[in-house]
Amino acid sequence: MEELQMDSMAAAIGVSVPVLRFLLCFVVTIPLSFLSRFVPYGFSKNLYSAAVGVILSYLSFGLSSNLHFLVPMSLGYVSMLLYRPRCGILTFFLGFGYLIGCHVYYMSGDAWKEGGIDATGALMVLTLKVISCAFNYNDGLLKEEGLREAQKKNRLIKLPSLIEYIGYCLCCGTHFAGPVYEMKDYLDWAEGKGLWSTEAKGRSASPYGATLRAILQAGFCMALYLYLVPYFPLSRFNDPIYQEWGFWKRLGYQYMSGFTARWKYYFIWSISEATVIISGLGFSGWTASTPPKPRWDRAKNVDIIGVEFAKSAVVLPLVWNIQVSTWLRHYVYDRLVQNGKKPGFFQLLATQTISAIWHGLYPGYIIFFVQSALMIAGSRVIYRWQQAVPSAIKNVLVFINFAYTLLVLNYSCIGFMVLSLHETLASFRSVHFVGTVVPIAMILLGSIIKPGKPVRSKGRKEQ
Repeated sequence: MEELQMDSMAAAIGVSVPVLRFLLCFVVTIPLSFLSRFVPYGFSKNLYSAAVGVILSYLSFGLSSNLHFLVPMSLGYVSMLLYRPRCGILTFFLGFGYLIGCHVYYMSGDAWKEGGIDATGALMVLTLKVISCAFNYNDGLLKEEGLREAQKKNRLIKLPSLIEYIGYCLCCGTHFAGPVYEMKDYLDWAEGKGLWSTEAKGRSASPYGATLRAILQAGFCMALYLYLVPYFPLSRFNDPIYQEWGFWKRLGYQYMSGFTARWKYYFIWSISEATVIISGLGFSGWTASTPPKPRWDRAKNVDIIGVEFAKSAVVLPLVWNIQVSTWLRHYVYDRLVQNGKKPGFFQLLATQTISAIWHGLYPGYIIFFVQSALMIAGSRVIYRWQQAVPSAIKNVLVFINFAYTLLVLNYSCIGFMVLSLHETLASFRSVHFVGTVVPIAMILLGSIIKPGKPVRSKGRKEQ
C-alpha cells in the first residue's frame, strides 16, 4: 500500500520513487533542524545531529550509503589521530581517491539524467567537510604568524571527539546538498560558544523570517523549473529540428536550457538554506546598521540575482555554490600560492580542475571547468580595460563584460548538463565554438593591449 502511494506521488510530480524519497527526507530536515534548537548544548546536541543524519541517510539511500559515508569519515579521523603533521594533505588524497572510485563505479551522472539518484552527491559534500577538518587540525600545529586569516580563524588546537566529528559531518542533513561549513563553527554552535553564546548575542537572533524567505524562494524556484523544463529539455540538442535552426536561435536555446536547469539547483540550495537557518547554525553575526539585524551568510549557497545578472565572470564563484567556492579558495587556490608570490592562471586552472574532478569524471564536467577558467581569465582582461578608460567608454565595457559573461556561462554549462564528450562538442560546434573562441581571443588581446594601472579604490581591488 505504501509503495503504491509512493508510486502515485512520484508520478504526480514527474519524478522517480528514489528521487521522491530523497526529496521527502530532504524537506524533513527543516522541522528536524528546528527541533535541534531545543536540544541541550554539548553531547546531546552532537548525538542528535549524528543520529538524525544517519537515519535520514538510511531512509534516503539505504544501508550502503551510510557505509560509503563511513569510509571518508574514518580515513579523515584516523589520519588526524595517527599522523597530525600531514593529516590535511593525506585526507585530501585519500578522500578524493575514494570519491573518484565511487564516481567511476556508480557513474551517477547517467542515473541523474534519467531521473535516478544515489549517495554520491551527499558523499561529495561530506568529502569536503572531512578534508577541511583535517587541514584545520593540521594548522593547529603551526604558528599563527605564517597563517592566512581563514587559517587562523578555523584552526583546531585539539582533536574533536568522535561524537563531535560525526555530528559535524551529518548535522542538519547538510551532507545531502551542503552548505559546507567549518568544524570550528559547528563546535561553537553545538556548545553555545562564540557567536552562539548569550554574551556574544546580547539578544536572540530570530531565524523565522529568514527561514520563511528561504522556503518561499524554494517554492518559487521549483515552480519555475517545472514550468520551463518541458519547453527546454536537454533532449532537444539531439533532435533534428535543433540542427535546422539558425545560429542565433541555437544560441538562444542554449541560454534558455542553462537558465532552466539552474532553477533546480536554486530550489535545492534554498531548502538547505532554510534548514541551516532554522537550526541557528546559519547565524553569522549582526549587521552594522541601526538597529542591528542578524546575518545568515553561513547558510547562503547562491545569490540568484547575482548569478543571472553577473556583470563579470569573476564574481560567479562568489554567488554560485558559494560555500563550495569558499572551500576551494581556502583549501586549494590559496594553498597553491607560494609565500610572497601572486596567484596566476595555474592556480585558477588547478582549482577549476579539482572542482571538475569533485563533480565527477565525465568529459562534460572537465570541459565546463576548463571553460570556466578561460571565461574568468577573459573577463579579467575586460575588467582591466574598464578601469583604464574614461567613464563614457567604461560603461560600454561594463555592458560588454555582462554580455560576455552571459554568453560564455550559458554556452559552457551545456557540458555540465549533457556530460558526454560527443554531445558537448556537438552543442559547441552548433554555435561555431563561439564560447571558447571569444575567451581565448580576449586573453590574447589582453597580452597585446595592456592598459596602464589606474589608481583603484579598495572596493575595486577585490576583483
